[in-house]
Amino acid sequence: MTTTLHDAANTASTPRVLRRYRVAISTMFAIAGVIIGAWTARIPAIQHHLDLTDSHLSIVLLALACGGLVGMRCAGRLVDRHGSTRVMTVTSLTLGAALTVTAYAPNMATLALALLALGTVHGTLNVAMNAAAVACQTAYRRPIMTSFHAQFSIGGVAGAAAAAGCAHVHLSVGHTFAGVGAALTVAAFWAIRRLNLAPNTEAVGERPASTPERGRGPGRRRVALLGLLAFCALISEGAAADWSSVYLDRLGASPAYAAAAYAAFAGCMTLGRLTGDRLTAGVAPVTLLRGCGLIAGGGLAAGVLIGSPAAAIIGFGCLGAGLSCVIPLLYSTAGNLDPDRPGAALSRVSAVGYLGYVTGPVIIGGAATHVGLGHALLILPVLAALLVAAAPVVRPAAARPTPLPSATSS
Repeated sequence: MTTTLHDAANTASTPRVLRRYRVAISTMFAIAGVIIGAWTARIPAIQHHLDLTDSHLSIVLLALACGGLVGMRCAGRLVDRHGSTRVMTVTSLTLGAALTVTAYAPNMATLALALLALGTVHGTLNVAMNAAAVACQTAYRRPIMTSFHAQFSIGGVAGAAAAAGCAHVHLSVGHTFAGVGAALTVAAFWAIRRLNLAPNTEAVGERPASTPERGRGPGRRRVALLGLLAFCALISEGAAADWSSVYLDRLGASPAYAAAAYAAFAGCMTLGRLTGDRLTAGVAPVTLLRGCGLIAGGGLAAGVLIGSPAAAIIGFGCLGAGLSCVIPLLYSTAGNLDPDRPGAALSRVSAVGYLGYVTGPVIIGGAATHVGLGHALLILPVLAALLVAAAPVVRPAAARPTPLPSATSS
């Protein structure tokens, strides 16, 4: 007889099952981060191997971005129809092979196709794991969303470090990606076993008491606004990744000192996500989003306007700390708009947000050609101000106790 979370609600086994489910989802976030970190670290080697110009590289990277958008837009329907666990199972077991294939592409066209496939699988996993994270958070009845996203950040650092280490010992890109892919496949198998600990189960928790927001009414407008805010936040993440070190170089910093700008951004974001659940539990969502926007925008604006390398590093650190809780908060809100169909809203919000991530560097670069990089970076505090102004969109609906989705069909 299958033991359900509902049946075990009054036993000691329920917390254990939920913890295992949480660890499994955290592993999925880490897998997704490792893929991005490993790929990014070996881009120069792939460019050199295929003799790609910068413009050709931009085209193949655009294929990766397009794949991500396609995967995110398709994932909503897949998650709502088949459940997040099935989608995570297929995509996580495919991701390592998809990464490995990119290393063996013989020319630009095949590399673009391989990256399109990798982006599609990665984007689909992104939505599925966030849908599962929303359901897991609801089962816990306390904020845990930022800890999942912290695992993505940690995974990105680990993937980049592993790829850099392989490059240091002169392993080829193919051997590097094959090794990383194999390790991730093993990790995926390990996580999938825990995702299926309680098949077709229910837990007792809370759902919004209001009618799910669908159709063309307030629900669609709210999803659009959440997507816009995700777009603003992820523009800043993408811009920081590509332009923070360049800006420090323009200020006359040494290469090592310039690299500290992105390290400050990424480090503060990771620390913010590791501690963000406690903050989320103690601060109202609207207040939290406003505070995040003020820290991100105010800190970066001050760092840029002061104009010294030290101030800029602190400013990018404030940007990372401020943005750390924003995406988890927006995704939690989107996933809870309709608990029966979390994938639909999540796929829209994440796709629009991802569009901001891939276009952010281009937007800042384009503005920099006309007004200079320092002034162009001031676009980011303006976008942070929009987070402050539109913060009421994350205000939760009234709630009443109802059954939760199953752990495996969340």
